[in-house]
Amino acid sequence: MKLSTRSRYGTRFMLDLALNQSNGPVLLKEISKRQEISEKYLSQLVIPLKSRGLINASRGAHGGYRLARTMQEITLKDIVEVMEGDLNLVECVNNPAVCSRVKNCSSRCVWSELGSKISHTLAAVTLRDLVSRHKEESTGEYQI
Repeated sequence: MKLSTRSRYGTRFMLDLALNQSNGPVLLKEISKRQEISEKYLSQLVIPLKSRGLINASRGAHGGYRLARTMQEITLKDIVEVMEGDLNLVECVNNPAVCSRVKNCSSRCVWSELGSKISHTLAAVTLRDLVSRHKEESTGEYQI
């Protein structure tokens, strides 16, 4: 299983907001420059993050983006689910009707357990944790 670029860049976007929140709303072009991600790509990530209540946007001379909740309240699971959708590895875990072999499938329980562990791990890491890790490891640049 691989996380998409959307998840990685979405996490970098959210971490950048968290690191710079004391400066007020953050402009997309500033995040784009710091993260070396095109502003156009970031603007596509903003839409689902905003609609799911993870960020707020304000317009005007002092406008930009901010976290909609505290860093302790936003987990990696929140971000990845917005970017990827359901975290289950196979569709039959949530929707048994998609597979006629569900009753005789020996591996379905493994996929379910693995999905649960991924979900639990991502839920255990908050933006606050990432900020702390960044500050401990920081050399002025960071990558996720």
